[in-house]
Amino acid sequence: MTRLTNFSIDAPRWDQSTFLGRLKHFFNITDPRTVLVSEHELDRAKALVESCRAGLVPPGTSQEQLFYAKKLYDSAFHPDSGEKMNLIGRMSFQVPGGMAITGFMLQFYRTVPAVVFWQWVNQSFNALVNYTNRNAACPISLTQIGVAYVTATSTALATAVGLNLYTKRAPPLVARWVPFAAVAAANCVNIPMMRQQELINGIMVTDEKDCELGHSRVAAVKGITQVVVSRIVMAAPGMVLVPILMERLEKFPFMKRIQVLHAPLQVMLAGGFLLFMVPVACSLFPQRCSLALSSLEPELRASIQAKHGDCVPYVYFNKGL
Repeated sequence: MTRLTNFSIDAPRWDQSTFLGRLKHFFNITDPRTVLVSEHELDRAKALVESCRAGLVPPGTSQEQLFYAKKLYDSAFHPDSGEKMNLIGRMSFQVPGGMAITGFMLQFYRTVPAVVFWQWVNQSFNALVNYTNRNAACPISLTQIGVAYVTATSTALATAVGLNLYTKRAPPLVARWVPFAAVAAANCVNIPMMRQQELINGIMVTDEKDCELGHSRVAAVKGITQVVVSRIVMAAPGMVLVPILMERLEKFPFMKRIQVLHAPLQVMLAGGFLLFMVPVACSLFPQRCSLALSSLEPELRASIQAKHGDCVPYVYFNKGL
């Protein structure tokens, strides 16, 4: 093994204090091609990252090889626990998984059974993604997972079916936007419910050097709110603009002759939007979120000030994705 000097594998490759830097980072780790990487190669990438953290790498290892290993590591392993995430829950699976579900939700919106089925599929997918990308320092029981899943799914179904019936006499385009309304409403329920332990017990906050300071519910609220906004923004362009495109395309005679291809076309259009919107939405807010000490709960603020005085003006925490 060769000893490394002046290289930190965990140092951001791009400036994470800027939107452009975060965008480059998330384009890198949400790359859908990484879902095709074998388990063996992911384990090798993790081993290389851990060796690099220890200051040792195999002879002849280039910096680009280290960057690629870190890309695979960030795409497949949880930032808190270091455990390998399930394939469907990874953010790199958002494009292939999300494009199929979004495309079919937008295509099959006319009948109640179709609306119920695709909203159920979408909320099942979202629940798995939310659980996988939670702050892993806050465990959640199977009962709480079940309650969160049922509540979010019920919210999505009630919104979708209710609006579907309400818009029967509305212009066709309005009815096409019902799936987005249901997805947005469900996100406002699914994510907080799936991460309820963070809201109840708080999440660990640290100082700038990652020294633990205590648990904060205020930090949990801020992190979860940002994730909800990001998820809605992620879905909005595809679920709002694709219906407009399809509404206009379906008026052409050739489109009326190939109705069987409408669903695959919507899937491809949704995928095109998600390919860009997944990294854009993830980049809206810093992953390592900060909060002014003055905004924390009085008891936690007093505890930090008693131990550190005025040396900790801000605290930091992982907001999740």
